[in-house]
Amino acid sequence: AVYDLGGGTFDITILEIDDGLFEVKSTNGDTFLGGEDFDMRIVNYLADEFKKEHGVDLTKDKMALQRLKEAAEKAKIELSSSQQTEINQPFISMDMKSGTPLHMVMKLTRAKLESLVGDLIKKSLKPCDSALKDAGISKGDIDEVVLVGGMTRMPKVIEEVTNFFGKEPHKGVNPDEVVALGAAIQAGVLQGDVKDVVLLDVTPLSL
Repeated sequence: AVYDLGGGTFDITILEIDDGLFEVKSTNGDTFLGGEDFDMRIVNYLADEFKKEHGVDLTKDKMALQRLKEAAEKAKIELSSSQQTEINQPFISMDMKSGTPLHMVMKLTRAKLESLVGDLIKKSLKPCDSALKDAGISKGDIDEVVLVGGMTRMPKVIEEVTNFFGKEPHKGVNPDEVVALGAAIQAGVLQGDVKDVVLLDVTPLSL
């Protein structure tokens, strides 16, 4: 099973491999689920907290919103290896009454992040069920689970995927590089440099 949670979309593929023959048994996913959705949960949380404290809505300010998006992505990445991170955005807005600058200094914990995005992770499991059903197999038939995409570095994602499939994901591939490696192998096949690999794919979406 290839669990691919990217920046904008989610895909799950059930693949059968036999002596150089790679056959896609089924594929499913959600074209509206990805890392950007996780980032926006953090952005909205930060904006809400800032509004409560200062009465200023940062989502109405394009520059401030862009800074929040960048800070949210950075915090999300840091919380994959730390339990807590600080979001520090000086001069992010202005107090309209006094004319003094406003700064954002907030702490975000991994636990808080997980509570903000928990339903998004759960949302990725429904297509997994559908893909297994389409392939006509059960979770117990899956030999390996391969994680693809930077989002799969999030500990909560790994935990949920492990619980769903009943086994820990394969750790032999870099989730950020695996797509490029696959593309390179496929290019080698098309050029004739790689001889012993055949891919039988399916059309993932209706034409």
